[in-house]
Order: sequence, then structure tokens, then C-alpha cells
Amino acid sequence: MTQWNPAVTRRAGMALLLSAAAAMTMPTQALAQAEAWPERPITFVVGFGVGGSADRTARALAQFMTEEIGQPITVVNRDGAGGQLAATYVLAQPNDGYTLLATAISPYLANSILNTGAEYTLDDFAFINGQWSDHDLIAASTSSGIGSMAEMIAAIRDNPGEHSVSVVTGSAGELSTYILLDAAGIPFENLNIVTYESGGAARAAAAGGQVDFTILGAEGSDAIRDMITPLAVVAEEPLEGWEGVPVVNDALAEAGLEMPVVSGSIRGLAASAAFRGEHPDRWETVVLAYERTMQNPEFLAFLEENEIGADWLGPERTTERVRTNYEILERFGHLMQQ
Repeated sequence: MTQWNPAVTRRAGMALLLSAAAAMTMPTQALAQAEAWPERPITFVVGFGVGGSADRTARALAQFMTEEIGQPITVVNRDGAGGQLAATYVLAQPNDGYTLLATAISPYLANSILNTGAEYTLDDFAFINGQWSDHDLIAASTSSGIGSMAEMIAAIRDNPGEHSVSVVTGSAGELSTYILLDAAGIPFENLNIVTYESGGAARAAAAGGQVDFTILGAEGSDAIRDMITPLAVVAEEPLEGWEGVPVVNDALAEAGLEMPVVSGSIRGLAASAAFRGEHPDRWETVVLAYERTMQNPEFLAFLEENEIGADWLGPERTTERVRTNYEILERFGHLMQQ
């Protein structure tokens, strides 16, 4: 007759428990390995040309976010139609998170929806972060001889068709141009509005005297400061770095005018809303990788050195700003269709 041995029973029971735990752990580990993401490079798609503020922001982010996301990030430019071609392209890709929209997301998406026939809506996008928001600078080419907003208004009014302005297609600067002419009661055809697909090209036109005026992001215009005459900033308060340049409505007071102030461009990162809905874990991976990148001292120093914005708004605040700009464009964007 076999005697009952408590020690042996305990050892056997423990072995069974360990065996069961191991059996449960193995599938979990295999699942975690199968869900590891990303497994290959990610692509940032920029809707504007090389050298502009959207392009520089995307390339800087790609360089440093690679370390946090664990895969290389490549940047491709699909410029055209004020960013609409890039946005359409991103939405046409699989909703797997490997293709993201890293561009000037506002007001360009809103303009394409309201004014240029885009087949998407804001709800088709999930906004990750608006890293660089700035206000526009109204400036004259030094060769124009214009030194104030009052002189600019008078020159355009009194010399129909003789003056030109450079703007980026579908930008806050383009919208502000039409709002300014409308506020001054000047026919739109009095001013030749020359559109470009990147801020770099539009600034080069003003710096080289190919156009008389430009209305573009103030921060990105620092590089041509010596080749333009700043007239006003399209903002409610003076801008850091452009001290002494009046806000637009103070500058217009001399001419007895006032205009609504349009928020500037927002450059950042977005994905398809379907990606966020279908892959919430991957979405969180992208958001956290971006947030950690924005905490990297080397990245912040790089942004400061290259005069690139460095805001971490996160998905919620970025979405709020994009939708606010959409409402502004909804009120005044019809002016660009005149």
C-alpha cells in the first residue's frame, strides 16, 4: 500500500501549476511578437514642395522620430492642389499606419473641402499633433518702395493690375489676401495673386523682386528679412521675432480700415481616421513616439537652430484648432472663389 506523502503532492501540484502557466504564456508571447509594430519603414507624405516650412518640419521630425518609433521614416513630396493631392493619396493607402500625412494640415484641408472639390471631409482624418503654428507676415519687396500698409492699399487701388503678391495655394495667407482686398473695397482683379506650392518658392519670388508683396508665415520668412520690408503681422498681438512690426489692424488704421484676422498655418502630423479606429494600439504607438520625440533635447535644439516650431498639442487640442480654422474658412473662404 502506497503511503500519502504531502511533500510529493505539493511538488506535483506546483509542477502542474507551472506547466499550466507556461502553456498560457506561450500564446501570449507569440501574439505579442505577431503584433509588434511597426515592422517596416513608415512614410511621411508632404503636400508641398521641398524647402518650404511643411517640408522642413516633416523632415526634421522624420529624422528624430525614427529612434522612437523603431523604424526608418522616409519623406516624400506629393505637391499639388494646395495639399489636396497628398491628402487624397494618404487616404487611398491601406489603413495600417505606414503612410502618414506630415504637412501643413490647416487651413489647407479645410480649403480643399470647401473650395476645391475634395471628396474627403475633416472626419476622414485623425490629427496627431500640430507642431508648428504661426501667423502670417505681410511684406513688400524692397524693390517696390512700399513702406506701410496704407501705401500698399493705395498702390493696389490706384494701379489696377500693376502689382502682384505671392502666396501659397489654399493657405491662410491667400485667404487673408482676399479678405484684405474685400475690406478695402478693392476689386480682386486689381492685384495679381501669384500662387505657389511651397512657402520657399513664394518667399524667393518676393526676395528676388518677382512680386511686389507676399503674405506668408512669419517664422519661415526670417531668412528673407533683409530682402523685404515687413508691413504687418496678421495677428491680434505682436509676434516674437518681429518686434516693431504692427499687428495688421493697427497698421490698417492709418487707412481707416479693419479686417478679420485669420489664424496662420498649422504644420504637423495626421493619419486616416480609419487607421485610428481599426488599429488603436498602433495609433497610440505613433502618438507616444511623437510625444517622446518632442521631449528630446537634441530635437528641440535642432528645431530652434532651424527656426521650426516645437509645440506639443496632442490629438485633442490639434483637432480643436483645425476645426476652429475650418469654421473661419467656412465664413470667408468663398472670397477665394470670386
